[in-house]
This record gives sequence, C-alpha cells and structure tokens, in this order.
Amino acid sequence: MNNTTNRLLIMKKNVLLSYCAITIIMSTVGFAQPKQIARPDGKTISSNDIETIVNKLLDTADITGLNISIINSNKFYYVKSFGFKNGATRQSNDTSSCFYAASLAKPLFAYIVMQLVDEGKIDLDKPLYTYLPKPIPEYDNYKDLTGDDRWKLITARNCLTHSTGFPNWRDFNPRDNKKLEIFFTPGSRYAYSGEGIYLLQMVIEAITGKHLEELAQEKIFKPFGMTRTSFLWQPAFENDYALGHDMNGDTIAKYRSHKENAAGSMETTIADYTRFMAAVMQGKGLSAKSKAEMFSPQIAINSKRQFPSLDTATTTENKDIKLSYGLGWGLFTSPYGKAFFKEGHGDGWVHYVIGFPDKKIALLIMCNDANGESIFKELVEKTTGVALPWYWEGYTPYRENVKLSATELQQFTGEYDGKLKAIITIVNGKLKVESPTVNLPKTNLYASNNHHFFLKVMDTDIDFIKGPDGNIVKAVLNDEGEHYELAKVK
Repeated sequence: MNNTTNRLLIMKKNVLLSYCAITIIMSTVGFAQPKQIARPDGKTISSNDIETIVNKLLDTADITGLNISIINSNKFYYVKSFGFKNGATRQSNDTSSCFYAASLAKPLFAYIVMQLVDEGKIDLDKPLYTYLPKPIPEYDNYKDLTGDDRWKLITARNCLTHSTGFPNWRDFNPRDNKKLEIFFTPGSRYAYSGEGIYLLQMVIEAITGKHLEELAQEKIFKPFGMTRTSFLWQPAFENDYALGHDMNGDTIAKYRSHKENAAGSMETTIADYTRFMAAVMQGKGLSAKSKAEMFSPQIAINSKRQFPSLDTATTTENKDIKLSYGLGWGLFTSPYGKAFFKEGHGDGWVHYVIGFPDKKIALLIMCNDANGESIFKELVEKTTGVALPWYWEGYTPYRENVKLSATELQQFTGEYDGKLKAIITIVNGKLKVESPTVNLPKTNLYASNNHHFFLKVMDTDIDFIKGPDGNIVKAVLNDEGEHYELAKVK
C-alpha cells in the first residue's frame, strides 16, 4: 500500500470520526429525535409539533411565557419552557424557575387531607367544629358567622368539593360588605370557595398540631422529590423565579408569601408539580379507596359559569359531559374516558391541569401571563384531542391580531379629541393608547387589520379613518356598544 493510499484511508477515517462526533454532539444539544407523545384519543403527537403549536400561540396571543409538561404511562415524560420569566429583561423561562402556583395549591392540599383520612385522623363527613376546642365563630377570622348556625354543618367534604356556601373570598361577597357569610345550606350545591379550603387548613393544623408547610414537606414535597416547592417563600427561590405579567405584558411586582394558605400561597416549578401529578396518577402515599374517592363525582355542577361563584344562573349544557367536582379536582367525562382538571388563576398567573386516569396521561400548563387563559382551549384540544369545558371556566379564546411594522404603526400616533381625549404612542415597538378623561393608563392596542385595533383589558375597538390625502383624520371607538368619534388634533 503506497503513501497516497495511506493518506486517503486516514482522511476517510478522520472524516468518519468527525461525522460521528458531530452526530453525538447534535444529539446532546437539542437535535435529538422528537418524542412521540401518547394522546387520550389513541393518537400520538410529536414534541416538535407541540413546540410549533405553543410558539405560534404565544406569538399570536402575545403571551410572555409558558411552561408545559406531559405525563405518559403515569410517568414524567416531557417538559419544556417557552418565552420569558421577565419580559422586561428578556430572561428566559426554564423548568426550574419558581412560579406562583395560585389555586394549583388546592388539590395538593386535598391530597394531604386524604392521607390524613387514610390515617384515621379526620372523617370527611364529620362536622369540622367537632375537631376544634371552641366554636368556629369564636375564632377571630370567623366572627362574621355568629348567628348563623349553618357553620355546624360544614364538613371536610364540603370544603374539598366547594360546597360550603361561602363566597370565593369574603372580599368578593356579592353584598359588598366584605363579610364571610353562608349563602346556601352546606352541601346543597357547588360554588367555588377559597374560604372553604382555608377553614379546612385551620382544622387540619389543629388536628395534627403542625403548620401546613411542615405537613406538606413531610407528606408531599420530600417524598415526591419536590425540592423547589413551598407554601412559604424560600431564600433558595431568589436565584430563579418568574414574574407574572399583566394583559399589557408589563411585569407585576413579586409577592413573597410569609404565611401559609392552602388555597393559594404555594410556589413551585413545572418540574416539581409534574412530579406531584405523576404521584397522583400512581396513587403514591394514598390508599386505593381514597384515590378512587378523589376522582369520583361528589357533587354535580349546574352553574352556567364558574365565576362569579355565587351566581345562581344554571344550565344543562354540561350535563352530557357529567361536569362535577370530586375531592380537590373538577371532573368530566371525555369521549375517551374520565378526566380530572384544575385551574390556577392569580394576578399575572394562569395555569391548567388536565388528566385522564384511564389512559395514564396528563397535561400541565403553567403560564406567567394574564393572557394565557385565552389559548388554553386551543392548546388543550390540539395536544390532547379533548375539548375542555372552556365556556364554564371563562376561557374566552384570544382574538387574532396581525403584526404591523413600525412605519405602519407610526401613522396612528398623536392626540385625538371628542367626547373623551385619547393619546396614542409607540412604546417598545407596541402601539399604546391612554386617556386622561377616563383614567386609562398606557394600554396595548392590537391590530385586527391595517386600520382596526382592539384592547384586551376591556371590550373596546378602535377604527382609524383616513381622509382624502391618505392621512388619519379620526378614530371611531366602539366601547361596549357606545360609539365615539374622536378627531385627530395633533
């Protein structure tokens, strides 16, 4: 073999080794084969397709950030972060970023309660007052209940099924008196209530002699490997946490909770809560009987909308899907079997969990943008093939908007005057309107086309009218049915 042949063989070997090295590197830095994810309808969807769906929705609905995870075969299977944990600084979300969990805390608390049921420490149907050393109205937080003996009827089951008769929170009392009152006989119907969960927390702490955080660490967080979850703000969270964003995409100051609230003081991550969901699906730390009871209908839901929680309007629209509440979870029947769900909602935070126990599949969405609920209907349907009860949950789908260039937006800026005054400017590439007349701060305008815009924070549309010379001469506002014509004055 001559030297030329040797050199050729060495070159080929080096090329082959380089190709193999590149292949290995590509597979470890994001070029791996997409995952095939099982759906409840028996079909599969690739992780690439999910990411395409999410990215398009974030762009179309103008959403700052979102995390998503999926459970297959009752195991943590897929997780992905999108967008930003801080829209102002453009810091990216990641799977260890702490998110305010809002009401996703409630089913986790329910899981603790059911463990205590298994231990014989609480009976779901025994009146709560019997576990306390003094009557409930004698506690400072419950003095409002004096004179209404129906507090003696409230049980743990009522609290976990949102059938206590309480408003969601006393601040939302429909009588505008900010008092805690009982509006119907406990157990007679469904009406979502954080107050009921908070009352049960007080009772559980009295029974066990432990604060909620201690119980959660002992029964949920440590056993399930949830190292970045707590009902209290922890110093360790400071190194990686997300901010909530309002409907204009502006950041909301971070609230750090220093008091446990089972109804909504929890911080967690997409990875940690997915671990909890996998444990729920597997029934870890819970008897088969208690797991089955959690996911069994306890009370039918006939309300037209979930909120306002005490609205008495009813409907039969959800009868076919058997919409109901279990213990800590909403329930309905999908074309592919039973489904359980839970929403989370706080200022700048919206989340959604849906699981299909018969299929061993679950989906978790955590979003740090108030606009997130507008995509939940489409995102759940495209990833799972299942329609959720979106109208009852108040998930109005987003309005599509088009992206206009800075040059196109510039023509709309200026001052407009008429029955009210409006000032339109461009801030960070976004068209904004403000009105000193109605105390409207700078608010995003979204384009339906090249002359028609709408606001997300209120039901208002603005149509810009051009004169013969092609310049904008006025704006016509449609504000919840009221029409205003504003002449452009500057």
